[in-house]
Amino acid sequence: MTGTVVAAPTDRRTTPSDAGSGAEFTAIDGRPSILERYADRVTEPERFPAVARPIPPRRRRDRRGRGIRGTLLPPDVPAYATRGDRFDDLVLDAVEHLDHRWSTELADVEFAVEDVPPVAVTDDEIPLAHYQPAGGKGRSGTPRRIVVYRRPIEARAVDSEDLAELVLDAIIHEMAEMMGVDPAVIDPEGHGWGDEE
Repeated sequence: MTGTVVAAPTDRRTTPSDAGSGAEFTAIDGRPSILERYADRVTEPERFPAVARPIPPRRRRDRRGRGIRGTLLPPDVPAYATRGDRFDDLVLDAVEHLDHRWSTELADVEFAVEDVPPVAVTDDEIPLAHYQPAGGKGRSGTPRRIVVYRRPIEARAVDSEDLAELVLDAIIHEMAEMMGVDPAVIDPEGHGWGDEE
């Protein structure tokens, strides 16, 4: 039998029961095992005292020199409001201004804000607002509705004061159409009379 290796009966192999007892493998020909040959090179790792390392400061910029990313304003800050939110507030302010005088007439009117008028509503010029009469009967019917279009009004406004005036003018014109009266009757303070100077 040439070429086959047979374990000698004197070989000791480590088992889980004697794993820590120093038992080791012994070669068949009596040479020292690998653990015995390199035992002088294996040493216990040195224990260094724990050195407190300084924590590096938090980086204010990334590796390309860009600044902090993310939201700069929390959602509850007034500057966080979008243009749409601010426009909605202007519509509510205008309705509140008119509600003092016309509360019974406005009780069943629904106000809405849309970005742009639908194609079916536009004639020759782009409207700033649109009055939709009540449709249907009973509970299934739709209430009277005044829709204010945000983008056309913002396009015509010069500044924030002008924007508030245009919103109020548009609502007054649609209320006058709804009630069948002159805009001067709706708001005698001079709003909604047109653009004559």
